[in-house]
Amino acid sequence: MNYRKLGSSGILVSEIGLGTNNFGRRLDYSESEEVINHALDSEINLLDTADMYSNGLSEEYIGKAIKNKRDQVIIASKGGMNPMPSPTDTKVAQRVNEGPNKSGLSSVHLKRSVEESLSRLDTDYIDLYQTHIFDPYTNQEETLRALDDLISEGKIRYIGCSNYMAWELVEGIHISKRYGWSEFTTIQPEFSMFEREPESELVHACDKYNVGILPYFPLASGFLTGKYKRDSIPEGGRLSGGGHSAWSEKWLTEENFNIIENLEKWASNKGITMVQLAFAWLLAKKSVSSVIAGATSKDQIDSNITGSGINLNEEEIIEINNLLPKRNEAGVGNILRRIQNTP
Repeated sequence: MNYRKLGSSGILVSEIGLGTNNFGRRLDYSESEEVINHALDSEINLLDTADMYSNGLSEEYIGKAIKNKRDQVIIASKGGMNPMPSPTDTKVAQRVNEGPNKSGLSSVHLKRSVEESLSRLDTDYIDLYQTHIFDPYTNQEETLRALDDLISEGKIRYIGCSNYMAWELVEGIHISKRYGWSEFTTIQPEFSMFEREPESELVHACDKYNVGILPYFPLASGFLTGKYKRDSIPEGGRLSGGGHSAWSEKWLTEENFNIIENLEKWASNKGITMVQLAFAWLLAKKSVSSVIAGATSKDQIDSNITGSGINLNEEEIIEINNLLPKRNEAGVGNILRRIQNTP
């Protein structure tokens, strides 16, 4: 496993991180513990979670699993998202109605959220605390002051953001500089060979301000693994229907299957897998600190870690880009933003 600096910080994180949004949802505790232990044994040291994942169970499972291994793990958690109803999780739907200050990036909610996350994680500090989505109802001065207070109190070490537009990130950085507060170290966008919107502005902003990118959904919800075929959609996958029909409609198109087949041919000629290609393409960008990839089994961990250490040259990047779909603005972050901002 190769390691990189976490944005402008001095700590090193594995090139492949473990996303844990399936913990407590698709995986029970014993299954989650098995995945975590195998990830650590595979030299992954970055675990990414959020207070809203499975109504807090993801954080609880992580805290329990790493209780005697805390110094081996960089914990990245998130807060501030307005939990949205899910057809499979009635607790989340109930949580939306708990009160007007149970979401967003106000000082009141952020400080309460961090305390609750610390309790669930059973730890004294969170290495990287990220605002889950931009809050248009709270000015960034209030949010960033609260985060700086939490760093001063030793409850969090570094701060990041998720699902921000480039201008929102840059505005936040300049506010922190103005007041001498801690700056965003990282940003977490949806980013993959099939979701290239961050390339338009965000990547350039991160290069300029030394912000580490932590791409999520690097495999386009599994589509870039190559396991989805025109005439064969595997059961149990994120794109197999159920509560993710919108994603299925987005990815499982004739045009995209053509692109996948061309990418598979390119990867085969280079002697690498589709997973390796997808991760190497992201890691070729200098601001990418770690690729956040979910896993529901040890086999998926084994597959994911093969993406570390593969270097693509400039000519290869150009060849790949010529095979890819055009950039778009239909990523999960933009969809969540529209829902979040709807009265």
